[in-house]
Amino acid sequence: MSEVLSIRILRRLKREIEELKGIMNLKEKIIEFLEKRVKMYKKMKNLKEAHKILEKHPTIPAGTAVKIVREDRDRH
Repeated sequence: MSEVLSIRILRRLKREIEELKGIMNLKEKIIEFLEKRVKMYKKMKNLKEAHKILEKHPTIPAGTAVKIVREDRDRH
């Protein structure tokens, strides 16, 4: 199922688009552009949510991972 999305553009741009009708499928290009943008903004939203979650977790001091790995190696 589909929906209608209506936008207002400059008259000059509309004329230029009409000149390119046989060369460019505007509907296809707009849908492709919107799909890419939606994916990008969804990723950005998810990253922001992940950062919020990570900010709530405690941090460990710098060098802790190196220290733990060295200790583990020394035990063997």
